[in-house]
Amino acid sequence: MPQRTSGILMPVFSLPSPYGVGSLGHSARDFVKFLHRAGQTWWQILPVGPAGNGDSPYQSVSTHAGNPVFVDLELLAEEGLLTAEELASARMADSRAVDYPKINADRGRLLRLAFSRDWNRKEAAVEAFASQRRWLWDYAAYQAVKDSFAGLFWQDWPDEGLRRHDLEAVERWKAEHREDLAYQIWVQYVFAKQWSALKSFANGLGVKILGDLPIYVSLDSADVWAEREQFLLDGQGCPSAVAGVPPDYFCADGQLWGNPLYDWSHMKADGFGWWIRRVARAGELFDAIRMDHFRALASYWSVPAGAATAEEGHWEPGPGMALVGVLTSWFPQLRFVAEDLGMLTPDVEELLRASEFPGMKVLEFAFSGPDNRYLPHNCVRNCVLYTGTHDNAPIASWSREEAEMTYAKRYLDAKTPEELRRRLLLAGQTSVADTFIAQMQDYLGDPGRINVPGTASGNWRWRMAPGADSDALADEIRRMTLDAGRCPPRQLTKPEKRAMISP
Repeated sequence: MPQRTSGILMPVFSLPSPYGVGSLGHSARDFVKFLHRAGQTWWQILPVGPAGNGDSPYQSVSTHAGNPVFVDLELLAEEGLLTAEELASARMADSRAVDYPKINADRGRLLRLAFSRDWNRKEAAVEAFASQRRWLWDYAAYQAVKDSFAGLFWQDWPDEGLRRHDLEAVERWKAEHREDLAYQIWVQYVFAKQWSALKSFANGLGVKILGDLPIYVSLDSADVWAEREQFLLDGQGCPSAVAGVPPDYFCADGQLWGNPLYDWSHMKADGFGWWIRRVARAGELFDAIRMDHFRALASYWSVPAGAATAEEGHWEPGPGMALVGVLTSWFPQLRFVAEDLGMLTPDVEELLRASEFPGMKVLEFAFSGPDNRYLPHNCVRNCVLYTGTHDNAPIASWSREEAEMTYAKRYLDAKTPEELRRRLLLAGQTSVADTFIAQMQDYLGDPGRINVPGTASGNWRWRMAPGADSDALADEIRRMTLDAGRCPPRQLTKPEKRAMISP
């Protein structure tokens, strides 16, 4: 029988930090130690790429690169690359919401300073790092050109050769802007170094990282700019149809994401090389991968470009097991989780069975009646059960129709909001699901929401209060996890060993 495990969903940007956003330094290690003390196996995060439109991690400008704002400034200072005064200039009053314009400006200014002091001594190491990563050269060129054009979408770049990704024009630009290119590569080198140290620290404590692989990439991205043959685009780089989902619980008009759709015929003829490279990169970062919007691999919602809402779309067949089989054969060491939420049609259910991936269940969607597949008594072992995902409200601000909330309180024997929160967590922990994951807000009793689907602004900003991940909370979670049989073996510290043998 698979080991029963549990974990916590906590975005990197939500970690406490005196610099306005979470990063890969000491606060991340403190959270890993909290997870270890709490008996958790998994730290689930959101995508860690450079955020694009709306500050969304699901609209990244690169499916391979790391987000520069996650580079930890204090670790750079410890290397002598930033002064105490420069660090102080980026400190922010405690805020429970990320101020992205200020964060991006501060990080850009301080990373440039650190680069200017580090490049001469690290040039050989950085270039060796870049030589092993094909994606990095296109990303660095894309980001450097974009910055030189004040952040313009690549389709609006005034240089036609660069806009078309003409190799001669790109190479000429690189030669003329060596420092800007070197800076972008250096930032990714530093991100990789800090990420690798954090992941090694986590794995050393028995904590694994469950990453997120968005199904689509942004139109304004290095991926589309450099490899547009992988996507359904016209000669000018414009999509004829875009991604979205039909009307659902989250949005009555559906969700119009606007991402370009894949040219699956081309990808299949190429042996899905683009996907192999993409998952190989994710495998460097994560111990397991959540395949976002898994249902699109069976069939996806295609919306005509220019449509007012996603209601105008229609279903198209996806690559199915042709792609899934390639990924599982190339990456047998990786664990995949299928995000199979939303409108489930027979082709999606068949693909999930064939893949043998664990699917997802969400307790906040469970209380429509005793036959609901998400109720604890209807769960299967091969799944990851959530209280709610990043698209759901935390339990403290969760509400459904009156009949559903009445049934939830009766099912859980909960009379107060606090009882409802605790018993929903207990129901997830004690279910038969192999893995149970809750949002950090659910253990904190914090109502702050990460994302409201279908809204374009105000998302991806929630932050945990400093000190909220206390030892007392960790011990409370550990007791619940231990009682549910989900606590992994833990090496005892010397004080614990002495306590066990003392009279």
